[in-house]
Amino acid sequence: MNLASNAPTARHEAALACLEAGIAAAHPERVLESSLRLDGDDLHVADAVYDCSAYDRCVVVGGGKAAAGVAEALERVLGDRIDAGAVVTYDPGTGERIDHLPGDHPVPSERGVESTRRVVDLVAQADEETLVLCVVTGGASALLPAPAEGISLSDLQETTERLLESGAEIGEMNAVRKHLSMLKGGGLARRAAPATVVSLVFSDVVGNDLGVVASGPTVPDETTYDDALDVLARYDLSVPDAVRERLERGAAGEIAETPKPGDPAFDRVHNHVLADGFTALDAARDEAERRGLETLVLSSRVRGEAREAAKTHVAVGEEVLATGEPLDPPAVVLSGGETTVTVRGDGEGGPNLEYALAAAIECSSLGRLGRGVLASVDTDGRDGGTEVAGAVVDESTLTGRDERTAARDALDRNDALPELDRHGCVIRTGPTGTNVNDLRVLVVDRG
Repeated sequence: MNLASNAPTARHEAALACLEAGIAAAHPERVLESSLRLDGDDLHVADAVYDCSAYDRCVVVGGGKAAAGVAEALERVLGDRIDAGAVVTYDPGTGERIDHLPGDHPVPSERGVESTRRVVDLVAQADEETLVLCVVTGGASALLPAPAEGISLSDLQETTERLLESGAEIGEMNAVRKHLSMLKGGGLARRAAPATVVSLVFSDVVGNDLGVVASGPTVPDETTYDDALDVLARYDLSVPDAVRERLERGAAGEIAETPKPGDPAFDRVHNHVLADGFTALDAARDEAERRGLETLVLSSRVRGEAREAAKTHVAVGEEVLATGEPLDPPAVVLSGGETTVTVRGDGEGGPNLEYALAAAIECSSLGRLGRGVLASVDTDGRDGGTEVAGAVVDESTLTGRDERTAARDALDRNDALPELDRHGCVIRTGPTGTNVNDLRVLVVDRG
């Protein structure tokens, strides 16, 4: 991946180089090189140490968009100490001891269900003498579908689609999905007990709420059936009868809740966040500073409607150019997090594409003060359900009232991708092998 190779200006080159640096820093190979090592029988994970000789078996399970890279790194470190394993991902590689199995995202699929059965089988075989290394990365909520009793795959698919279209935040979506699954919401930990479970987490969630990352398969679930029903009511969602019936029966106490804090299922569970959105932001900032640019990290926790968040990002750039506050240009303003899109049209796009197109409209004001380039991507290389990572725009992307009107119309249709592609702004990376949510870079200069 060399995004900056054909950049038209130094500002574009800087923005794209910052994106590359951020994505590379969050890649499993780089992350595990610094956070995982084997010293004799001692497995060091971040600041913790696990004595491998204390276990009869070591198995690896899990899934998500970064799961293949994590599995490959684990095999390099542990080799034949791994007795068996299976991870589910949308871009599976190959492993000698860990099976790489296919799944789909953002809507679960039949092959994902079939692949997840292998994970469930491995977890079911674990006992007190087993060390379970659990790979937990963003995207596993869809990639690891294990429908609860009475719920079909089609029920999960329809419910997932309705949630994605609603504009619900990820925590709200997962409150529903946890209560429709055997593995989510602490279900994997419950099934693995009394094994020792060590989770290796790549967080794609604002604030690193482990109950939300991949729907929290190895952490206590603080949401309830009532919470799930509240989400359906809040967004006025029409879901399959089987889904509503299960949630209502659970709220009435007829179906057991997901495991909560204090449940003995978590007595031997250890969760380690090895990479998150700030991993990428920090590396992007380092790249900007290496280029001699003033830098500011707005936040790694930006959320809300993508098109509205973009206005604030560009407004900070305008302030830099107009007053020299809070930075002197040339400068780079960075942000991360997870914005959302409320789907009202039937177009093609995603949060980062809508962010970029909204920013392009706002950049016309920025252009009266100087020059600016904004690049916005999903670090996994796929924005929403599209096959592109995001886009890069500047003050000259939209020229004149007609083009800005066309851009606003495209946003109204949720059709940002073709509009940006028409202007040559789309960023294509292919699958990156990681997933730590969105990364956005704004480079501004007076010259």
